[in-house]
Amino acid sequence: MAYSRSNRRSGSSSDYWPGFVDAMATLLLVMTFLLSVFMLTNYFVTQEVSGKDTALQRLNRQITQLTELLALEQTKKQKLEDNIASLSASLAASDSEKSRLQGLISAESGKAKAASSRLVGLSSDLDKQKKISSAALAKVELLNYQMAALRRQIAALNKTLDASAARESANKARIADLGKRLNIALARKVQELSRYRSEFFGRLRQVLGDRKDIRVVGDRFVFQSEVLFSAGSAQLNPQAHEQLNKFAQALISLEGEIPEEINWVLRVDGHTDATPIQTPQFPSNWELSTARAISVVRYFISQGVKPTRLMAAGFGEFRPIATGDTPEDYRRNRRIELKLTNQ
Repeated sequence: MAYSRSNRRSGSSSDYWPGFVDAMATLLLVMTFLLSVFMLTNYFVTQEVSGKDTALQRLNRQITQLTELLALEQTKKQKLEDNIASLSASLAASDSEKSRLQGLISAESGKAKAASSRLVGLSSDLDKQKKISSAALAKVELLNYQMAALRRQIAALNKTLDASAARESANKARIADLGKRLNIALARKVQELSRYRSEFFGRLRQVLGDRKDIRVVGDRFVFQSEVLFSAGSAQLNPQAHEQLNKFAQALISLEGEIPEEINWVLRVDGHTDATPIQTPQFPSNWELSTARAISVVRYFISQGVKPTRLMAAGFGEFRPIATGDTPEDYRRNRRIELKLTNQ
């Protein structure tokens, strides 16, 4: 009888232990699966929504807490496994130890239930965080759509700028072409004016003859002031009219031959020597030289030359043609110069 009862106890113990080990193994697999799912979910959620919103940062902090809790539970699970190994070794030694181990198992089972409840709560929190992640992803999609629209606008602006640059290049080419044409036209006008100036000089040489007091210097006729004016005066001498009349008639004849589109004038320049003058009428040589040039211009106008073709300028003593201080140098510097030029 005693042997039968002992066998029953031993069989009962043997039947309970494999079931317990299976339950613990199943619990371990469930926890490992949940941990794997959690870790995978945490990885993908972190990869997709990292840095997108402050709510995701809060999610990362909560996931970190969950990871720490799972690590703690894994540590406890390891302790349970160690306890189970210790219990397995002790069962062969004593039945009394079995009772103690059963108490320990009951206690650990309670902890496992608490851990399971906590995992259920964590799963609920994870579902909530998934919803938050979905909202964040929706915001990201909206931002991507807005960025795509902005890129399209930038592309349209770039096309507009390219078209504007092409038009600007075409306009520059036209302007350059017009500039070349204008330069060619101006060169032709200058050549025409040079030709008429040469004809004008040729006629005046014939009209004036070889007079020593009227010289040709470069592109201008030079009248000595004594031929036209008395000393210190801006009024023309009577003998000056004859020479200026010839000049005016040649100028009037030239006006009818030069085309209207050529802008030309006869510039009359007054010059004095370095001897200073200071009278109520002429405070300096500037006034005297200018007044003499104006007198010549007014006389040409009285003879029929158009005022639009005349110009008067006074230079005083500041543009001498002789740099000495002899009476002959002073005489050469006192002069009226007539120059046919363009406006």
